Amino acid sequence: MSSAPHPFDQALQLEPLAPDRARGHTSAAYANMVGPFGGITAAVMLQAVLRHAARQGEPIALTVNYAGPMADGAFEVVAEVTRTNRSTQHWQMRIVQGEEIVATGSAVLATRRETWSALEAPFPAVPAAASVEATPPIGRVRWTTAYDMRFVKGPMPRFGDQAMPQGDSESLQWIRDEPPRALDFASLAALCDVFFPRIFVHRPTEWVPIGTVTFTVYFHADEAALGRVGTDHVLGHARAHQFRNGFFDQAAQLWSASGELLAVTHQIVYFKA
Repeated sequence: MSSAPHPFDQALQLEPLAPDRARGHTSAAYANMVGPFGGITAAVMLQAVLRHAARQGEPIALTVNYAGPMADGAFEVVAEVTRTNRSTQHWQMRIVQGEEIVATGSAVLATRRETWSALEAPFPAVPAAASVEATPPIGRVRWTTAYDMRFVKGPMPRFGDQAMPQGDSESLQWIRDEPPRALDFASLAALCDVFFPRIFVHRPTEWVPIGTVTFTVYFHADEAALGRVGTDHVLGHARAHQFRNGFFDQAAQLWSASGELLAVTHQIVYFKA
């Protein structure tokens, strides 16, 4: 007897309309305070490329620009290949609701070949995921129920007088899909956006309006590395570099428990304070 699809796979379901166009629907399981969780939007755009008949290679880069608010309901996603070279393939994507473009993006796929390799980034010293208590989700932020998050540093923001500023924006946390799901490129892209806005970690005593403007993922993992992770937790390490004049950056690394660097990610976030 077949089981129901994982909520993440349900959120990624796309109905083909034309070779470069498909229809999707926002998922209540990945709802944010306003519109959908940005990570699921990025995953849908990448999925439109991965399912395309013209696809060649594996993702090495993904950029999503959140052009405007995305309403709950149906949307169309367009994914067009702009050039295919011997080693790389370049894509342009957009999500449309009605007459409005709500997100644009680009992706680069590549055929990886065995070469000299070296890792310079240090794997953070942290306790194993099983020894860290899972943090309950935030009730009013539905997408937090879709992930098992275990914070080593920089806990989930809790606003109010009892919140304790930690003096910086660094977070270390173990994360995985809930319920567990084998890691793939789409879910890795979404995991790169599970870090709470750095302003809430640095200054948890005050809630301010925020919104990601642009989000980029660089994939170091290939299919074999993703297979080695399976359904295990991955380690996320995030921080900001500067908060200035209404915008801040957010940079993060995602690691396997065995110390493989899976992806690095960067985003610019608007804030009003």
